[in-house]
Amino acid sequence: MRDVYVIGIGQSIFGKNPQYHPIFLGAQAAKAAIKDAGIDPRILQVAYGSRVMDATQTAQDIMKHVGVANIDMNNVENACASGGTAVHMLWKDIAYGIYDIGIAVGCESMTTCSIAGKLVGVAGGDLNGDLGITMPSLAALVARRMMETRGATIEDIARSSIKNHRNACLNPYAQYKKAITLEDILKAKMIADPLTTLHCCPVTDGGAAVILCTGDIARKYTTKLVKIISSVTLSATFDSTEEDLVDVEIMRSLAAKAYGKAGIGPEDLSLVELHDAFSMEELYSYEGLLLCPKYEGINFLRSGATEIGGKLPVNPSGGLLSLGHPLGASGVRVVAEVTQHLRGEAGARQVQGAKVGMAQMVGGYLTGLGAPSVGVINLLAI
Repeated sequence: MRDVYVIGIGQSIFGKNPQYHPIFLGAQAAKAAIKDAGIDPRILQVAYGSRVMDATQTAQDIMKHVGVANIDMNNVENACASGGTAVHMLWKDIAYGIYDIGIAVGCESMTTCSIAGKLVGVAGGDLNGDLGITMPSLAALVARRMMETRGATIEDIARSSIKNHRNACLNPYAQYKKAITLEDILKAKMIADPLTTLHCCPVTDGGAAVILCTGDIARKYTTKLVKIISSVTLSATFDSTEEDLVDVEIMRSLAAKAYGKAGIGPEDLSLVELHDAFSMEELYSYEGLLLCPKYEGINFLRSGATEIGGKLPVNPSGGLLSLGHPLGASGVRVVAEVTQHLRGEAGARQVQGAKVGMAQMVGGYLTGLGAPSVGVINLLAI
């Protein structure tokens, strides 16, 4: 297998932009990545497009707007992990010698898609979904379970949202650049007890893109080499009616595989960008990603370790809670965000001395499988 490097990253500003078609947002991100890489787009050999809602020919539609056609193009849908999976598929093509350079681009317009104004539902005909297990209700159940089994307080459930909104004030691409307080969160509209709107990611439109290539090509265009040292996707096991909703088996397995393939451990990470569609997701991910021992997630958060300047900053971008979650774009965006920090180009939110970073996304729900039903981790290093 060959080493694979990131040479170009780009994204649109994330926000409510119903005037822009999702393909426009994807093309904006692709053009930014091409400019960042400093390449002629005609040298791209393969493209992966990522979109979840109302998707059709996403890669082909985006790439024609950047002057690229007549190459291998493929489209990926994998719930919230769609964008990360597109990056993973591109990584495999280059690592295994099928192609030398390509682009992964994700986009979504949540304000204009066919479910705009409604809950992001589970799969049509899914039994538990039909009985009321939506993403917010499942998140609320997990939050309650954390309060029961981990000693979390209502203040703890809000901490990651407060942190991530504060981080977003430093991110020019974030939808919300306003610090919030515990009082703001508790006074916000209740969604699924105990979660209010400020425990939840906002409705958002956006696009993100990354360009990957071999080492020989990367060295022609940059001296800031960022390598993907591990890329793993995984689906959940059959549901074992787990007693502990907080102990997410797929996340632990995914993290162990990613660390093992990279030859590192969680202690080697400089930063983590992860799926935080709901505030309690970040909390249980600390344990799930092996960032701290089991049952120590709340203490890990309270210690300040996950703050910018802490032992292991988590979501210095502001996360989904502040940028929002355009489903097809988020998994690509987190790879771009980690790349910025490893290059030392993240501005006021820069994690100083960053050398290794994790870009993680999980998502999906299906009766009969563990939840979430799919996940992806890309580990990057300089």
